[in-house]
Amino acid sequence: MTKLRVQVLVYVNINRLAYDLTIVGGGIIGCATAREMKCRHPELQIAIVEKEDGIAKHQTSHNSGVIFTGLFYKSDCVKAKMCSDSMKQVYEYLCKNDIPHKKSGKLVVAQTEDDICELNELYESGLENKCPDIQLVERECIANFEPKCKGKKALWCPWTGNVDWSTVCHRFARDFKEMGGVIHENFKVAGFAEAIESKGTRELHPLCVHSKNQYMHTKYVLTCAGLFSDQLARMSDCPPYPKVVPMRSEYLKLRESRQCLVQTNLYSLSKTTKYPFWSLHFNQGVNGEVILGPNAVFAMSREGYAWRDVDLQHCSSLAACPGYHRFWTKNFVVGVNQFARSLVPRLSVNEAKRYIPPLTPDDVARGPTGVSAIAVDRDGYAIDDFVFDNGPGRIGQRILHLRNVPSPGASGCMTIAKFLADKMEKEFKF
Repeated sequence: MTKLRVQVLVYVNINRLAYDLTIVGGGIIGCATAREMKCRHPELQIAIVEKEDGIAKHQTSHNSGVIFTGLFYKSDCVKAKMCSDSMKQVYEYLCKNDIPHKKSGKLVVAQTEDDICELNELYESGLENKCPDIQLVERECIANFEPKCKGKKALWCPWTGNVDWSTVCHRFARDFKEMGGVIHENFKVAGFAEAIESKGTRELHPLCVHSKNQYMHTKYVLTCAGLFSDQLARMSDCPPYPKVVPMRSEYLKLRESRQCLVQTNLYSLSKTTKYPFWSLHFNQGVNGEVILGPNAVFAMSREGYAWRDVDLQHCSSLAACPGYHRFWTKNFVVGVNQFARSLVPRLSVNEAKRYIPPLTPDDVARGPTGVSAIAVDRDGYAIDDFVFDNGPGRIGQRILHLRNVPSPGASGCMTIAKFLADKMEKEFKF
């Protein structure tokens, strides 16, 4: 009986589910990279495996929907150039494929003298990052860009836009499938193994990717698993760090009758709410909805979109992680402040009133939430750079784990996809 079962699995894997490259994760990075690889190498058999019953279910569809220009990043960092380059490609792609979007612009507002110093530095950094058409705005001209906004000085970034990144991801997936790519949904990867029948040969597909009750054979694997990136890496014996700390971002939304209070993307400046805690901002979606936030709190589950979403195994795993404790020690004060805002939305409204004085607590309701994968090192620092890993042995050399993507991953998706494709061509000899 056992022999028969093994023979059936081998038949299915080799004749029906055998690929040159398997990408784990159906978010925007996974889909953009699969599309890029298929464009470059149409002869390759490429598959995406996704644990959900559809793609773009998590970080891709639970964000502010902003197209960033690279304004907030240091000029010498890789992601500033990636964001700037990808922004141009994204706009071209959106227009070419008739994907709804708005080039709404962004107004970054200074409220104090310290803010003005930071704003001037931001302007200089934006020029170095080649953010197009940015300009400083004096106090008396702020109303020309945002009529109800108050501030001492501002920075206008006209190329910031808004889009539903889930829609973009689905279009990437459609392109990929039209070129012959395959997407397997409801396939939660449980491990990687060396295929027994391929030992000592190079012609067959030497890796076996398996879920609880499914198998497939492949030559190489790229994992883009976001909130589960550390778990996937551990499956091929990679080190435990960086560890993913899931942070839930909670937004308020302006009631429909009060959406007229904000006409663009409005951002604050605050030295006390640096990454991984985000400064206050208003964003206007493509459907006209205006969201305010976010505050950031620890998620009790990797996909914990509400306080009731609790995974005890996940919590106990983090509780035993020294890097997690060091992370919260470093961010304790601001973390408590964010927790208070989660419980009392009025606190966020009070801060927002400094920018939009007519705003009142009655103008808002609880809005969407998202969970971000914050990669933390052993010393408790949030990592703001790409992290790749392989793992030891014959299995590890055929698997490339993307363990961290610098924010904002969605805005930089097309350039990140090219970067990953270049890396795979070099490491996997495609």
